[in-house]
Amino acid sequence: MSPTLQTLVQRLDNNALCEANVIPWSCPVPSFGDLRESTIATLGLNPSNREFVDGSGNELDGSSRRFHTLKSLGLARWSKASSQHLRLIAESCRRYFSHNPYDGWFRKLDALISGTRASYYHQTFRACHLDLIPYATACKWTELTQRQRTMLLEYSGDALGLLLRDSPVRLVILNGRTVVDTLQMIANVDLECEKVSDWTLPRRSSSGVVGFGYRGVIREIGGVKLRREIVVLGFNHNIQSSFGVTNKVKDAIRRWITHHARKALS
Repeated sequence: MSPTLQTLVQRLDNNALCEANVIPWSCPVPSFGDLRESTIATLGLNPSNREFVDGSGNELDGSSRRFHTLKSLGLARWSKASSQHLRLIAESCRRYFSHNPYDGWFRKLDALISGTRASYYHQTFRACHLDLIPYATACKWTELTQRQRTMLLEYSGDALGLLLRDSPVRLVILNGRTVVDTLQMIANVDLECEKVSDWTLPRRSSSGVVGFGYRGVIREIGGVKLRREIVVLGFNHNIQSSFGVTNKVKDAIRRWITHHARKALS
């Protein structure tokens, strides 16, 4: 990860990332958990600002801190980061799930992959989480302008490819329609889409929000050749934020992932 992490850190001094509302003092987050030991990875949009700040917008510190910042590393700017600083950032990523993880977000996703035997929290059968963009923004992805989203993809759209290329990951699970659509765009692939009736979310004023599953393989991301095929599974509901994602729907998605993951990893 070191060469990729060094590149991601160096890019933080680029004004374009500041214009895209990236938190300038927060480190990049190449992975949540140990990418080097994971064969399964979930995929989201970008790190939440809650990984760096509390509910009042203050930087997490002390035992609440999850990742490094300019302050915690004693740096004035990211261009001054040394190899030791990079090691500290990488270690905080690897140990994320053993030290104050954002469980309110990750536990729900971990339950969906539990049928694969892998877990973010398991010491033997490891899973990790990756994001399309490894930088935390001050607001949610949906609150960014289209120009800001485009800038983020232009300046860091190759990061995921670089990380996966050098990892043992064989299966990537996509959390939500926006992740599915964006990955298809940057990976230049059309995933197979199927309607799954058990995933329909109830709505009082309509017949419900239909659930869709996505399957396929990717061979490159952001122009980076992966050197192998990686299986991709996805679902259109955002497990953490979609209204009406009941336990019944979550269990149905878990069973679907388990079925297709076993075939992919056999």
